[in-house]
Amino acid sequence: MCLITEQALLIREQSFTRHFSNKANGAIDRTWRVLESGGSELDAVEKGCGQCEIDQCDGSVGYGGSPDESGETTLDAMIMDGNTMEVGAVADLRRVKNAIGVARKVIEYTKHTLLVGESGMVVIGASGTVASGTSTNGAVHKIPGRVGDSPIAGAGSYADSTAGGAAATGDGDIMMRFLPSYQAVEYMRMGTDPTVACQKVISRIQKYAPKFFGAIICANTTGSYGAACNKVPGFTQFRFMVSSPLLSQPTEQVVDCI
Repeated sequence: MCLITEQALLIREQSFTRHFSNKANGAIDRTWRVLESGGSELDAVEKGCGQCEIDQCDGSVGYGGSPDESGETTLDAMIMDGNTMEVGAVADLRRVKNAIGVARKVIEYTKHTLLVGESGMVVIGASGTVASGTSTNGAVHKIPGRVGDSPIAGAGSYADSTAGGAAATGDGDIMMRFLPSYQAVEYMRMGTDPTVACQKVISRIQKYAPKFFGAIICANTTGSYGAACNKVPGFTQFRFMVSSPLLSQPTEQVVDCI
């Protein structure tokens, strides 16, 4: 899951595991190269998430991981243009490795939003243009046909060029009920600091599901960013990557869960 700004900030959620870092760096580098070569924010989201699909990151993204209870891996993905508010999403995708690329094609070649057949990213450009995307292979041993939060606009991620972007990760069956990414962006629209926006979203879900597993990252159009997570046994901190012209290389950030 990434938030990127061409002020220029890149945040990538590390799916809670340290060994994810090297592969996350590969996705970050790919995203950054797209922006530096003049590609659009939407291009950067597609290629960055696509690289994570290829690398399979921590196993929760791309082919070959998190099979359903029948032993088959299915993919969900979503990409969103914060300028036009167009969304392309796919779910239960089979025998296709580049789910985020297919989601992009839903925008380009259809009038639809979600087609059924899950890493996440948000890019914020120098002019404030925002794009977001997610890609995942879903929950391990899920019931065939189960779709989580990742391909759902406002749940897995959300982008609005007038406010910012956000992306969520964790127990999608619970988190999708609260549209956390949309809610975080709306908080930032009202002037709330990104870190506080993330914390407010987590606190809202805690009222109904205090033991849920999840986290969210946010960035506003000025390049400020933040993250928050729900504290449960075995998960007390959340790690994500930040890349910026002010940093010589992608840097790991850590927040304590609330």
